[in-house]
Amino acid sequence: MKLTPLDITASSRAPFELSEPLERGHGKRGDEAWLAARMADPTTEFIPVLRLDNLIKGDPISAARLHAADVAAVLPSAESLIYLGLYDDRAVFTISVTKSDPAPLTEHGKWMNIRTVGELLDPADWAVCAYARAMVYWHEQHRYCGLCGSPTVSLQGGHVLKCTNAACATEHYPRTDPCIIVLVFSGERCLLGRQPSWPPGRYSTLAGFIEPGESADQAVAREVYEESGIRLREARYFGSQSWPFPASLMLGFHAEAASENIHLHDGELGDARWFTRQELRDALDAGAVGLPTKVAISHRLIAAWFNMAPVGGEL
Repeated sequence: MKLTPLDITASSRAPFELSEPLERGHGKRGDEAWLAARMADPTTEFIPVLRLDNLIKGDPISAARLHAADVAAVLPSAESLIYLGLYDDRAVFTISVTKSDPAPLTEHGKWMNIRTVGELLDPADWAVCAYARAMVYWHEQHRYCGLCGSPTVSLQGGHVLKCTNAACATEHYPRTDPCIIVLVFSGERCLLGRQPSWPPGRYSTLAGFIEPGESADQAVAREVYEESGIRLREARYFGSQSWPFPASLMLGFHAEAASENIHLHDGELGDARWFTRQELRDALDAGAVGLPTKVAISHRLIAAWFNMAPVGGEL
């Protein structure tokens, strides 16, 4: 029987895109007069965030892109107002209403977690929602200086949080946590694991944070061994993806195993299994196994192996 390919749909955000529709506009972040004028401009778009949920509208769904008149009622009490960049000549800001009354905005859409609905968004909407969510999260985590504990103030269009203690005056910048995520294979089989907290039957690639003093390649070998007991022969970079849940950058790899006996060392996985392509196809068709959503790089890593097309050629 010929295996049906695992689809990588056009609506999924590719993990290795070299451009995005939003021009981040670094040069305008320090121009307070320009930013103030853009906030009042009727063409300017505001991307609201409520407790890290995005405002989503319509069927098919899309990001709710509001204008100055739409957000006027919540703007004075907004915790964060952050300049994201430009679409053509339209400025884009994100506005956090976590501690405000969001009622004036509910007529424009529903509050949703893009982790669950992201694959239904087009790439531009996914990108701006992820960017907005990540920046709001960073603001909420850095309201106080990590060195002296004094309040911080937002500068550079929200891309710098400066300590208000004149004796400290430390400037804090957005941070992203680097993680590796890897599809391990041996011959015609791939290794997938599942965490106990996941929905029944959900399997995915192995992943973990890169530790201080460690390269991404070293993290691949360490995480795979710690979680599954599998040693690796070789790893090859596949692509990357912003993953703002809450603030990660996923560095994807395909890796060839040097051993095959599974030992769940660190307790992070409830199960790990080797799958042939046929076993995976049969399990998916029977509903016994589920994969990550198509917006996630983990899905693309699995699909690329299944379709025999790892980036950079065969290992």
